[in-house]
Amino acid sequence: MSKNGNSRSALADPSRLQSLDEDHKDIIQVVIETPKGSRNKYAFDVEQKVFELKKVLPAGMTFPYDFGFIPRTKGGDGDPVDVLVLMDEPAFPGVVVKCRLVGIIEGEQFDKKRKERNDRVVAVASPNHSFADIQHIDDLGELFLRELEDFFVNYHELSKEQYRVIDVRGPNHARKRIEDGIRAARRG
Repeated sequence: MSKNGNSRSALADPSRLQSLDEDHKDIIQVVIETPKGSRNKYAFDVEQKVFELKKVLPAGMTFPYDFGFIPRTKGGDGDPVDVLVLMDEPAFPGVVVKCRLVGIIEGEQFDKKRKERNDRVVAVASPNHSFADIQHIDDLGELFLRELEDFFVNYHELSKEQYRVIDVRGPNHARKRIEDGIRAARRG
């Protein structure tokens, strides 16, 4: 508690960071929520300013790559724009990773009552080795992309939702979706 009786937050608020690197406009900033290889799904709780455990995946199912969000954006599902970050080693919740865009998996999720867009931007961590040559999502290969799509379909099934991939597009479409997300966040 502070001197005036108000409680203080536990952490700084990473959702208030800039979406784009101020020195390099072609680089996005991603706040990692869930690391590669984790069965635990974490999400940043804006009100409490902490990373909260949201879900535990079943044995044998893990996040294939680091998963996070772009600060100061709002996606079609009302949450910040999601990003799957490809890099050499897993990060940990709360780390900010500067990334370059390689594409986007456009998709929608739906249950019995509602349907909404839930796209996943795919980006490569700027300081990495394994994915240094990847410039476009197509460079990842058809099998790699199908495995990513299957992960998102299976992940949503755990919540009794369906996920359908609409299209897979390159970095220009990903940038447009991020710009839309920045505008949506500004509008509130």
